[in-house]
Amino acid sequence: MNTTGTPTAEALERTLRETLQPTLLTVIDESAAHAGHSGANGLGYGTHFRVRMASPAFEGLGRVAAHRLVYDVLRPYIDAGLHALAIEIER
Repeated sequence: MNTTGTPTAEALERTLRETLQPTLLTVIDESAAHAGHSGANGLGYGTHFRVRMASPAFEGLGRVAAHRLVYDVLRPYIDAGLHALAIEIER
């Protein structure tokens, strides 16, 4: 995680690259679009993300298991305030 403890797109991307060696990875911080919604931190960043990825780690896994793997890898960020995570698994 980054030194401030706030989830950022760069920190999530770095963690996913190091852990799951994706062949495709896009991490988008959509927090600003959720200002005023549940889970928003009022800063406009660090709470709502979209992850689109493909990884050899997903081979043989169903959709739910692949999503669970991503959630498990990003658990420290969820614990630090990441409120919503949209996951798109590419095959």
